[in-house]
Amino acid sequence: MEALIPVINKLQDVFNTVGSDSIQLPQIVVLGSQSSGKSSVIESVVGRSFLPRGTGIVTRRPLVLQLIYSPLDDRENRSAENGTSNAEEWGRFLHSKKCFTDFDDIRKEIENETERAAGNNKGICPEPINLKIFSTHVVNLTLVDLPGITKVPVGDQPEDIEAQIKDLVLKYIENPNSIILAVTAANTDMATSEALKLAKDVDPDGRRTLAVVTKLDLMDAGTDAIDILCGRVIPVKLGIIGVMNRSQKDIMDQKHIDDQMKDEAAFLQRKYPTLATRNGTPYLAKTLNRLLMHHIRDCLPDLKTRVNIMATQFQSLLNSYGEDVSDKSQTLLQIITKFSSAYCCTIEGTARNIETTELCGGARMGYIFHETFGRTLDSIHPLAGLSKMDILTAIRNATGPRPALFVPEVSFELLVKRQIRRLEEPSLRCVELIHEEMQRIVQHCGNEVQQEMLRFPKLHEKIVDVVTQLLRRRLPHTNVMVENIVAIELAYINTKHPDFHKDAALVPSLLKTDSDPYSQINLGQRRANTPRNHMSPQISSQSAGSQQPQQPPQPNNPQQQYSQVHEQNHVGENSTSSMASTWLSNILPPAPTRPDSIENSTNNTPVHNNIVSPVKPVNLLPDVPANHNPRRLTDKEQKDCDVIEHLIKSYFYIVRKSIQDSVPKAIMHFLVNYVKDNLQSELVTHLYKSDKAETLLNESDHIAVRRKEAADMLKALTRANHIISEIRETHMW
Repeated sequence: MEALIPVINKLQDVFNTVGSDSIQLPQIVVLGSQSSGKSSVIESVVGRSFLPRGTGIVTRRPLVLQLIYSPLDDRENRSAENGTSNAEEWGRFLHSKKCFTDFDDIRKEIENETERAAGNNKGICPEPINLKIFSTHVVNLTLVDLPGITKVPVGDQPEDIEAQIKDLVLKYIENPNSIILAVTAANTDMATSEALKLAKDVDPDGRRTLAVVTKLDLMDAGTDAIDILCGRVIPVKLGIIGVMNRSQKDIMDQKHIDDQMKDEAAFLQRKYPTLATRNGTPYLAKTLNRLLMHHIRDCLPDLKTRVNIMATQFQSLLNSYGEDVSDKSQTLLQIITKFSSAYCCTIEGTARNIETTELCGGARMGYIFHETFGRTLDSIHPLAGLSKMDILTAIRNATGPRPALFVPEVSFELLVKRQIRRLEEPSLRCVELIHEEMQRIVQHCGNEVQQEMLRFPKLHEKIVDVVTQLLRRRLPHTNVMVENIVAIELAYINTKHPDFHKDAALVPSLLKTDSDPYSQINLGQRRANTPRNHMSPQISSQSAGSQQPQQPPQPNNPQQQYSQVHEQNHVGENSTSSMASTWLSNILPPAPTRPDSIENSTNNTPVHNNIVSPVKPVNLLPDVPANHNPRRLTDKEQKDCDVIEHLIKSYFYIVRKSIQDSVPKAIMHFLVNYVKDNLQSELVTHLYKSDKAETLLNESDHIAVRRKEAADMLKALTRANHIISEIRETHMW
């Protein structure tokens, strides 16, 4: 089992060279409050004084210390080149190839490295210092000396120094493969030990925590540490070991560690004779060595599995970054072909990796066609923006000065064209959405292509530019076609359409009625032109809205005779006047008072919005209003409007259905399919045949750095795998 610790040291060297802490190696983490004696314990284990000493916070960077037993006949670690072939002990830092045989120089190097990274005024730094000590007097160990836990910031320490140190400590002790060496001074209360509290937080079962009680000689007179060392105060599964360190005066007097070990043994024999063999620095070193070996044995199978998994992952990562480009023309053509294929597959939905979290590519286009565009057209009402008065005005404008007996077809065409034009805007918006989606696919067309795009940023920019230009060129053609689809529908209103013809055949049924006041008025006007008519002309004024009572006419009345003669002499004039009176009554708003006839209006003034006009002559008709005012429609007007509305709805639904089907087809033909068919040729023309084809494959610095890191990590993992594989089954026991 002695061979296990050197194996871990080798693994630590391998991963330290690549600066990675992704592999959690077994090691002993020394944890304790400030000035609790952590560094003194480590020096006692090593047998040499080499750590910075003093009052306050001295250890300000983590120190990863590897103790390696190296006998004189060790040919692996000793060499004549660096002068260590006959040396009993020496040290070497990871950041320096120099071998230090003087431990005072090691202390100075640690102090210089600490000040370089953490400053010279009590600041801390999480970057570790790696030190190896080869000696004929040490046992194989891997120790990590951490900054002491403090509460109050001093010097240029930040206000959150306590949280920073605690986070740094937790980073090391949370490693499940580490052994926690919790150091507590004997002259303090064990129940208030910050080291034991942190150790219990991360290791509640205590399976990897060993407690060390320092400064046994500094306890108050009349007290001892027997209860503490026996675990009666706070039990620790791996045990509690007491040691006696050098005092600050001993350090200043340069008292040798060997002398201190003799004094420690004498003190334990005198003060704790029953516990002397299970306490002291030599027993602590052997216990740490034994615990570390057993811990490595338990962790090694999982460690080997972890190394193999990470080697596979980094091999895949390195493959994704690609190899160095040797033939740029061939590589460029391969990337163009791969991108074109991935782009088309994303549109068609045949890509290898199908997205499950959101719609993409062709699926989004289908959603735009059938959901967005379809629902938008369905939401457009056939009569949106058309009121009854708008329809009535269109009917009257289509008839001109002549009153219409039937609904004019021209008014229907004008109104239905106006409604069909409302379908053009959502159709063009559909083209824009598809264009945006095809532009978006460039950024989401396959992981393999995306990796190539990241690797060659200039090529990526050029590909995006070529695709954008191609889409931009096709956009006007597609818009023109969609506009033509709507214009085709406007060009010819096919009233013989089979679906529309059925609805048009139902129009006569809408006009049938039992009583039609409008028809009675027309009938009265027609009878007024025949000799058999015995009614006075006031009938026409009655139909125009007069509220004056009329007396039944007598056959021998002179006024009636005059009226009949007058009508016989001016048949055409009275016929026109009668029809005009009915038309005006439908347009003009009803007035509170109307004259009985034009002949009787000579004594009245014209009324304009109930205001008497003093300027115009008194014998003029009221002005025709520019804007129609809301009023109640007559039965005939209502039926005419209903007929037009019914026809507009029927024909609008036919056209909407046609456009809803034709616009997606036009977009697919003129935009989507055209781009799919011509994308690769466009890319070859603008990229492969261009003069700057060589510069497009210049790799980005970011990818080059990442590839080097992945290659170094893969190399380290491969070497680690070989080191672990060298362990024989016999070494485990």
